[in-house]
Amino acid sequence: MSFAAYCVFCCRRIGTSGPTTKSDLQWKDIRKISKLTGSLILGGFVFITYEVLALKKLLTLDTQAVQQEKLKSYIYVNTVSLDPSESQEHFSKFTEDHERALWILLKRSQSEDRIVRLQAVQQLAENSHWHDYQYRTVAQACDQRTVIGLARSKDIDLRFFLPPPPLPKVKDVPNNFSIRNELVQRKKKFFLHRQKKLLLLKDYAIEDELRLLLVSLPQTDLEQCVQYFTSLALRESSQTLAAQRGGLWCFGGNGLPYCETLSKVPSETVELFCLQALVQHSKVSTHCDKIEANGGLQLLQRIYQLRNDSAKIQRNIIHIIGNMALDERLHSSIVRAGWVSILAEAMKSPHVIQSSHASRALANLDRDTVQEKYPDGVYVLHPQYRSSQPIKADVLFIHGLLGAAFKTWRQQDINQPLDVKAFEGEEVYSECWPKTWLASDCPSLRIVSVEYDTHLSDWKTKCPTEDHRKSIAYRSNELLNKLRAAGIGDRPLVWVSHSMGGLLVKKMLVDASKNPEMDKIVNNTRGIIFYSVPHHGSQLAEYSMNARYLLFPSVEVKELSTDSPALKELNDDFLSFAKDKKFPVLSFAETLPTHIGSMIKLHVVPVDSANLGIGDLIPVEVNHLNICKPKKKDTFLYQRTVKFIQDALARELGS
Repeated sequence: MSFAAYCVFCCRRIGTSGPTTKSDLQWKDIRKISKLTGSLILGGFVFITYEVLALKKLLTLDTQAVQQEKLKSYIYVNTVSLDPSESQEHFSKFTEDHERALWILLKRSQSEDRIVRLQAVQQLAENSHWHDYQYRTVAQACDQRTVIGLARSKDIDLRFFLPPPPLPKVKDVPNNFSIRNELVQRKKKFFLHRQKKLLLLKDYAIEDELRLLLVSLPQTDLEQCVQYFTSLALRESSQTLAAQRGGLWCFGGNGLPYCETLSKVPSETVELFCLQALVQHSKVSTHCDKIEANGGLQLLQRIYQLRNDSAKIQRNIIHIIGNMALDERLHSSIVRAGWVSILAEAMKSPHVIQSSHASRALANLDRDTVQEKYPDGVYVLHPQYRSSQPIKADVLFIHGLLGAAFKTWRQQDINQPLDVKAFEGEEVYSECWPKTWLASDCPSLRIVSVEYDTHLSDWKTKCPTEDHRKSIAYRSNELLNKLRAAGIGDRPLVWVSHSMGGLLVKKMLVDASKNPEMDKIVNNTRGIIFYSVPHHGSQLAEYSMNARYLLFPSVEVKELSTDSPALKELNDDFLSFAKDKKFPVLSFAETLPTHIGSMIKLHVVPVDSANLGIGDLIPVEVNHLNICKPKKKDTFLYQRTVKFIQDALARELGS
């Protein structure tokens, strides 16, 4: 543009110069203009050429460096064959196009072919050499079925799972309780620390959200237990809120500061009451729908995160999720709420109760490899993860009076030595020997444990139900339905029972023999182990009945009386049934008395009562509580138990 202006300027200058010959002037001017123009054009061309070459040099890329950076962005997985006939082969080589291999693997995990799908999930789970961003890529790309399969894979890397989605802020407490205003007023009166008050406010908000969730659930046509726990939770919650606002103890809120501590119920206790009520509600399918619709999954997750120091609260929450997972319609909601990553982490817990609750919830979510469903109170101790090893038989554990699915079957408590080095070489203490010892000795077994509530006295019952619901007959029918849902009876089966649990086993087998729908349970029973089962009654029942006006013995205890006609009828029916079926029976009998409290020492089940009349009877020098708790893996009690199981299932186990 400047060059054009210069040319115009020169032309105007020529046009305004003095008089000369017209033709001479034109040629002179043209030569001058040509010289000037040519030099400018040539100089400009040289300059432009130089700049272009310099710029090209600057823009030259190191393709080798680019390729190296590109390779860093690849996700390295084993190569995948697209041929379905090669679905059983492992990915053994690496290819240059690792990113393509990853997406092929993810696509195969969504295949309609179940075998291809399961192998793809297994191959994903086996990768342990990836970088963090590579795990995150899989976490974002996999579908619901794949993420559940990964969560049920042994030793899975938790980076495979997206963190739970951000939760909405804690709602303010409703105005009708006016807690925020009350807290501000009490702060002015009692000069409480601001941070402490904010923490209390958060607790109250959580409690109140739990209360509102309970109120939103159906309150009519409820079972007595559900009704009882709901009313108890709401009553305790209301009392706590009233106490914090003053209440009767503090004379309308104007009393002394110490009155607050007198009437205060800890937040954790109130939350436990509410969660126990929700556990009961979650046993009802229609109530699970309401829990999900009213934001219960998100609320429970918030409490789970806030109460990470309370194993009991977290266990109750996972219990609720496990019950809700029985309904396949809720699976997508549970996954979207981020519960799979939480359950996968809980599966790694060293505490058997925590990990078993999480295992049950994930098994109920996994419809790809698990056909059975595990109702409330039925827990799989082994295998808790997906396994390529086929399950050949089942072993079912039934606890007795005041027992539980896990604590009844723990290793006998021993005093650990202070010198750790001196203890080297001993096996690690087992919180549940069927899960650790038996699973390692017989890995092809499915080991299931059942839990149900029992009580010595009606003073301490958790739920005031009708007497017939606590009876052995009622429990038998209830447990049979749960066990069939869990697939008990589909494989050869050995029963292991302690105390009153043995009576329950006998009743279930007798009832199943009369019900065509339960034929599989009877026909597949291969043997029974009884640990101190009171076939002919217990001294505990005699003692309780003598002091019945003081102890108020429960229905369970009354049924253990030596003169109980129901107990005698059950024993006669079972003997007739067992002799006809001819399956082996092994009975252990205690020979030491058991301390009940600090004052009473009883021989709970004498040897005569533990003698069924068929099978082998082995007296053992232990008390009633320790008859099912071997001290070590090499003790006679455990070794004889394992031998019986292996002999009874010799055809299935191949031993």
